[in-house]
Amino acid sequence: MLPAPSTLVLVRHAQPFFPRPGGPGEQERSLTDEGRDQAERLVAILAAAAPTAIVSSPYLRAVQTVEPLARSIGLPVVTDHALREWDSGIGPTPDFARYYRENWAEPGWARPGGESLRELSGRATAILTQLAQRHRGGTVVIGSHGTFISRALAGFGCREVDWAFHRAMPMPAIYRLVFEDSGVRATGPGLAE
Repeated sequence: MLPAPSTLVLVRHAQPFFPRPGGPGEQERSLTDEGRDQAERLVAILAAAAPTAIVSSPYLRAVQTVEPLARSIGLPVVTDHALREWDSGIGPTPDFARYYRENWAEPGWARPGGESLRELSGRATAILTQLAQRHRGGTVVIGSHGTFISRALAGFGCREVDWAFHRAMPMPAIYRLVFEDSGVRATGPGLAE
């Protein structure tokens, strides 16, 4: 008999306040009122997956997205620094999309003190594989970020994940990774079924 598969439900955070010079730092940016409403509406969808654990990036917007689920089903939110957003090396700027596009064109390049998108894929696939192994046979809901999720999907072989895919990813968004002995299956918005 084969071991039971593990399912990771990756949740891109709901609508946050956008970065601005002098505003809250990357880790402290919270959800807007609309984002809080979106997080509440996710509860029924995520609870239907019967999670056995809830893990999140420590960034406030990710935690706030999964907290309503945690309250509803009585599980704690455990944070893990490895689930954080991309360490891009880009400061708060209204022109961030241009810098992101440049990195997607050259995923091995990193700004001084930053992380390349290729390095992010390695970090993302490593922590997600560890979580799948740790929770073998269970379902883990994971609060995280758009670039982290995009690069995780790319790292697990989803060929359709590129700059256009990343730009089109809804906020919030839900992706499922099923870890089986034969490999990892991914489903969610923009992925081929």
